[in-house]
Amino acid sequence: MVSTLAPPPRLWTWNFGGYFTARIASMLGDAMLPVAMSVALLSLGYGVSAVGFALGAWMGAFALFVVFGGVFADRFHPRPQMIAADAARFLLMGSLAAYFWLGHPPLWFIIGVALLGGTATAMFQPGVTSLVPQVAADPQQANGVLRVAQGMSTMAGPALSGLLVATTSAAVAFAATAATFAVSGICLVALRLPRFEADRSASTLENLLTGWHEFRSRSWLWAVILIWWMLGMFVWGPITPLGAASITEAHGKAAFGYAEGAFGAGCVLGGVLAIRVRPSRPLFGGGLAMFLFPLMPLAASLVPAQPLLMLGYAISGIGWAFWGVQWATTIQTQIPEDRLNRVSAYEIAGSILAVPIGQLIAGPASTAFGVHRMLMVATVIGFCCAVALIAVSPIRRLLRVPERPRPATASPSLDSTST
Repeated sequence: MVSTLAPPPRLWTWNFGGYFTARIASMLGDAMLPVAMSVALLSLGYGVSAVGFALGAWMGAFALFVVFGGVFADRFHPRPQMIAADAARFLLMGSLAAYFWLGHPPLWFIIGVALLGGTATAMFQPGVTSLVPQVAADPQQANGVLRVAQGMSTMAGPALSGLLVATTSAAVAFAATAATFAVSGICLVALRLPRFEADRSASTLENLLTGWHEFRSRSWLWAVILIWWMLGMFVWGPITPLGAASITEAHGKAAFGYAEGAFGAGCVLGGVLAIRVRPSRPLFGGGLAMFLFPLMPLAASLVPAQPLLMLGYAISGIGWAFWGVQWATTIQTQIPEDRLNRVSAYEIAGSILAVPIGQLIAGPASTAFGVHRMLMVATVIGFCCAVALIAVSPIRRLLRVPERPRPATASPSLDSTST
């Protein structure tokens, strides 16, 4: 059932335009990085396990520190924290590009950069959610547009990264990734946001406990995170190293980037759909869309002709993006604004904590059972997670709430959004 709402307020303002540009640049870098790292490591002969170790180091550091990133963002302000994180990621990707340019970087150096990069991203990510209501009066519309932007980045980033690695070098791909983080930081500097008021009397431990109480008091929230644990460990974690190995073996180095780009194209369509379709029970509607998601590991497992492979990835992206908009909007409208960064940090940490575990076990598991068999297991588990999303009562019954009205910041008109 879809609710009918009044026309949303104007979206594109100076702040939303700047935030949108920052997000699309940062997401482009995020999308380029796994493909560049996966293909580069495989080309250097390090193997699937090394890819899992590097990506797992990034995601593991992110999962460990993102909760602290949320506390600091609520205590001070997310924007300067995000700018500093972009600066750090620019320097880290630049150093990786320089080392690849000079020769054959050792695995320990790549993993070290991944650890630091994951930590910087942990400081960046909590503000992604909480800045949306500050730059857009209609979070649903903003999240839909941002999801389209994410899809465009996911579409262009892997294809560009794979093409750069295949036709030039890994150094060029990492240098281009560094540039995206520089653009993101510059755009965040240009935002004109109202003065940030926060209660700083509580200690870091007290803030952590407050965020945890807000998190665990909502059964729909932690129920989704438990489901995401299964999805992270058995689907999201292994899909990049296993998918890269399966697809590059069958269709060449650039094909994995094209497949990921097709997933991004699907995310664009899913985001556009989510701008228009507003389910009265958003998580139930998003759960139905998640039945499309297992087509990605299925396509990677079967490795059909390249057009069919890309079609499977694209349809998967539609479901993933539609769910993502419903989830982000639910978080932003159900959680008190003064605690949103902390709760978002727990949500993010819970969502991805199992991902590095899945990445780390992908190599040994594929050696023991085979790449294609592990991808088929991921397909089955992805389907089971979609079933769980529509079967669990607190998730299925949660009703949509009106977006909280927010004062608009006086700024030049542009008409834009952020995610």
